[in-house]
Amino acid sequence: MLYKICRAILKVFLFLFGLKSEGIHKLPDKGPVIVAANHVSNWDPILVGVVLKRPVHFMAKAELFQNRFLSALFSGLHAFPVKRGAADRKAIRKAMDLLDQGEILGIFPEGARKKLKPDAAIQSGVAMIALKTGVPVLPVACIGTDRNFPLGWFKPLMVRIGNLITLEEYHNQKVNSSSMEELSQKIMQEINLLMEF
Repeated sequence: MLYKICRAILKVFLFLFGLKSEGIHKLPDKGPVIVAANHVSNWDPILVGVVLKRPVHFMAKAELFQNRFLSALFSGLHAFPVKRGAADRKAIRKAMDLLDQGEILGIFPEGARKKLKPDAAIQSGVAMIALKTGVPVLPVACIGTDRNFPLGWFKPLMVRIGNLITLEEYHNQKVNSSSMEELSQKIMQEINLLMEF
């Protein structure tokens, strides 16, 4: 309920700032999907959540859940904590359970806010979860969120959605560092291409 209310309010607010989207039809109507987006601002998960018609369950840094009020708020918005800098088995299990239930999992491949560059260092979490579950990855680019609010936002805001990355080529392959690296690079290449249009 909280997710729907916040999404409706923010949709109106962001529409006034000219939020546009491309490729919404590429999101499957049902079934599990991993949304992988760039992350340059705290507004990125908000824009993705507003644009996509299905609820997105974002992994968020554990520090955001240390305050009781914020923890309740983020949980109500379908976010769940992940400890950065180490393999968080609990968060990975939660992510895989959500995908088993046919939900959308939102992850930022870079692991923290930064400007995307073609050679940007990326985390292997998205690829690892995708390969273990066989769930396709939807690359998403948030454009314009790196500007100062509010004056910088009078330039267009855009959420551009790419083609679904399916994992047929990895079927029956062992999940290892090589396959995770290959898929991670492919995901980031797709996100970078979306930002260049």
